[in-house]
Amino acid sequence: MIHREPPPTLLTVEGLNAWYGAAHILFDVGFEVKRGEVVALMGRNGAGKSTTFKALMGLLERRKGTVKLMGQDISGRSPSQIARMGLGFVPEDRRIFTDLTIAENLEVGRQAARRWPDDSPAPEWTPQKLYDLFPNLKEMGPDRLGGRMSGGEQQMLTVSRTLMGNPYLVLLDEPSEGVAPVIVEQMAHMILALKSQGVSILLSEQNVHFAELVSDRAYVLEKGQIRFSGTMAELAANEEVRRSYLTV
Repeated sequence: MIHREPPPTLLTVEGLNAWYGAAHILFDVGFEVKRGEVVALMGRNGAGKSTTFKALMGLLERRKGTVKLMGQDISGRSPSQIARMGLGFVPEDRRIFTDLTIAENLEVGRQAARRWPDDSPAPEWTPQKLYDLFPNLKEMGPDRLGGRMSGGEQQMLTVSRTLMGNPYLVLLDEPSEGVAPVIVEQMAHMILALKSQGVSILLSEQNVHFAELVSDRAYVLEKGQIRFSGTMAELAANEEVRRSYLTV
């Protein structure tokens, strides 16, 4: 019997608390994401999923707790420092540059290639690889202005711009929210393609079916607290958790 080492942990979160002003939103949230893994952070609207992502990226003024990326503490770092260390963020509201072309949007996100701690090359992205991943962007051509794209196409461009930073781990906030079913399908294919190339993904999602298609494990968040952690198969089998924390 071959003994395989478990994959190393990329992201470790312990005791994460966050506030908006005086409102305490996250309460001692903790979880981890391993290399090459897709993990879903699930919950209804308002459960604290997007707040968790913003806290991880250093986008909230009031937060405490420990966040480690490949063993390095990033808890007190600025958003730009965190991005340069290899944590990518695809926000729900897309935030592309509408007056820049597709090619220019991609160029904005460019960072140098990275290597894993064992000195092997981490996944590296170029515009051509991204056009292969998202044929819709390729068909529109590099000179299409961001403002002349549909919401789903802008979502693809946001993901692509993030990948141009060659992140070790991508935070993907509600990728299936408010886009056409054909785009949702492409997003699922994209996530599986990224995973096959060694990219880890933490996915914020309330669509159970979508999460089941792409995720290895799930954490369920309700009112800023983790209520469940386990494999997607365990979540699918746990009707009480799904009924209590996921059904609308």
